[in-house]
Amino acid sequence: MSRIPELFAKQEGLMIPFLTAGYPRKEDTLELVLAAEASGVKMIELGMPFSDPLADGPVIQEASQRALENGVTLEWILETVSEIRKKSDIAIVLMGYINPIQSYGLEKFIRDCSHVGVDGLILPDLPPEEAADYLDLCKEFELSPILIVAPNSSNERITKLGDWAGHLLYATSILGVTGSKGISENHDLKTYLNRLKKYAGVPFVVGFGIRSSSDVKQILEYADGAVVGSHLLQLLGDSKEPLKEWSSTLEQLNKKD
Repeated sequence: MSRIPELFAKQEGLMIPFLTAGYPRKEDTLELVLAAEASGVKMIELGMPFSDPLADGPVIQEASQRALENGVTLEWILETVSEIRKKSDIAIVLMGYINPIQSYGLEKFIRDCSHVGVDGLILPDLPPEEAADYLDLCKEFELSPILIVAPNSSNERITKLGDWAGHLLYATSILGVTGSKGISENHDLKTYLNRLKKYAGVPFVVGFGIRSSSDVKQILEYADGAVVGSHLLQLLGDSKEPLKEWSSTLEQLNKKD
């Protein structure tokens, strides 16, 4: 059963790190997830690398390419989640693209996700209007299908997306790809997040352009979670001690004061 409804029912704003599975090295993923939990993180987003990640900017694209070169596959990711589950109860969301999942088999993939302990899925290139089978399977296997809402979404669409998702929405802070600009450059952000609070009907997290503890605090004034991705991956890629850099940065981002 998905941990997400219970987690967000507690109404405590969450800092949610994004990590490309198998980056910087395959053997790092397990340690990085466990270190995140030790740093106070309660939910993590694991990226499933893909050769053509349309929603992602250059930092995540580069991490995905490196992970693919490291030999990362969907099978390996699910095996790694299974290993994480032996040591951790952190909520795990997988983010990826529909093409590899279709090759794997949609029903088989969702069933296997449920079996190993995945809590939710984000598939940015699967339009919800074309996702009836996906949404039904997530409900059958008790996963949370986290749908994406954008600043140009109408109030009516926000409500529909909340109904379809059921548990949680992922709101992009900007139009475009990850890592393209910071949230300070979106002068309509407060209005947008207030619309989400009014019309979503479910909790929502915000991603894209969140880079600092002050960004996280700003987002959590309105949202249920703040996702930090490109900033963390860049630190990992540049660091000679990625695990130490990761842990110290997460602790800083997760500070409540």
